[in-house]
Amino acid sequence: MTGLHSGVAATGTGVRSRPRAVLPALCLTQITSWGIVYYAFLVLNPAITADTGWSTGATTAAFSAALVMSAVAGIHVGRVLDQRGPRMVMTAGSVLGVLSLLLIAAAPNLPVFFAGWLLAGAAMAAVLYQPAFAALTRWWAPDHVRALTVVTLAGGLASTVFAPLTAVLAGHLSWRATYVVLAGVLAALTVPAHAVVLKAPWPPAPPSPPHVTGGHEQVVRSRAFRALAVTFTLSAFAMYAVVIGLVPLLIERGHTTTQAAWALGLGGAGQTLGRTLYATLARHLGVTARTVTLIALGALTTAALATVAGPYAVLVGVSVLAGVVRGNLTLLQATAVTDRWGATHYGRLSGLLGAPAHAAAALAPFAGALLAGPLGGYAPLFVLLAALSAVAAVVALGTRPPAQAAA
Repeated sequence: MTGLHSGVAATGTGVRSRPRAVLPALCLTQITSWGIVYYAFLVLNPAITADTGWSTGATTAAFSAALVMSAVAGIHVGRVLDQRGPRMVMTAGSVLGVLSLLLIAAAPNLPVFFAGWLLAGAAMAAVLYQPAFAALTRWWAPDHVRALTVVTLAGGLASTVFAPLTAVLAGHLSWRATYVVLAGVLAALTVPAHAVVLKAPWPPAPPSPPHVTGGHEQVVRSRAFRALAVTFTLSAFAMYAVVIGLVPLLIERGHTTTQAAWALGLGGAGQTLGRTLYATLARHLGVTARTVTLIALGALTTAALATVAGPYAVLVGVSVLAGVVRGNLTLLQATAVTDRWGATHYGRLSGLLGAPAHAAAALAPFAGALLAGPLGGYAPLFVLLAALSAVAAVVALGTRPPAQAAA
């Protein structure tokens, strides 16, 4: 029973059903949800500001508010996932996502636009990676790493599919009409998929590992959990600031916008490659060593981008390596709870663990742009971000629960 499509999976509670249609359905809904609720804004924002007269800073702030809302809502979503499973959460999230996009499309002013994005943030918490990871972790254990890898590979295609599609729609329709069409696509592809395919019985939670004796409250109060939250928060801030800052960094060094965009895009390809390597890495490195190594490699690639001025091909190579690290970090975070404390309270613990990291990721683009000026440019900013990642790697040394046998 090692294949992703086997019919049953053995767990600590016995043998349980592994619904075959869940994995392809979640691949479809992750591509669609990420592509429409998240990436479409990046394509449509110039048209939004041009049509409405709202500043880019104001519209981007609304989008960032959605990401912060997603981080906060994810805590409650995690509790519901543990108790009831993903069907209700993800179906309701899809419906809320459709309604939020329609509100955004109809927004007559900035306050309503912000309200629409806050609703979209709540929808993100209920339809993006967190609930999908919880579903696969419970249904697919002990083969969940491979299932998580497949879903994140699919999610990585979201911008590839929906950024061009959004651009084509925007070329023929207004941004408001484009959002209405995309809301229809979201409704057609995700609402029935979540409502119908995720109806399999939610299996009982597996027992906690022997070293977890006080329930999730003990885990949350533990030094290892707090250290892991700090580690992921610092790493997420640095990682997202690097992604947003790469293009202006390369432009500062005399490269064209097209060259900078290619470097960023190829870094995204590296991210996809990185996700295919994670299972192998997990077999050869313990959880603490894996965490420290990946975050330290993130620090090294950021430092290289800060200090290597060229040639251009070398910078592209470093960008690809940075993407490989980012791809691994996505799966590192997805498996962080189960690797240390088991899957008993996966939804609740992952929501609490991810909230500060997601908030940091939401604020990173603004903070990075704000800091670049006083620091004297994007190269000094990247030095600071590399230092933050290095601190995160040091903190990660304390993320192993004291009573856990393997590191």
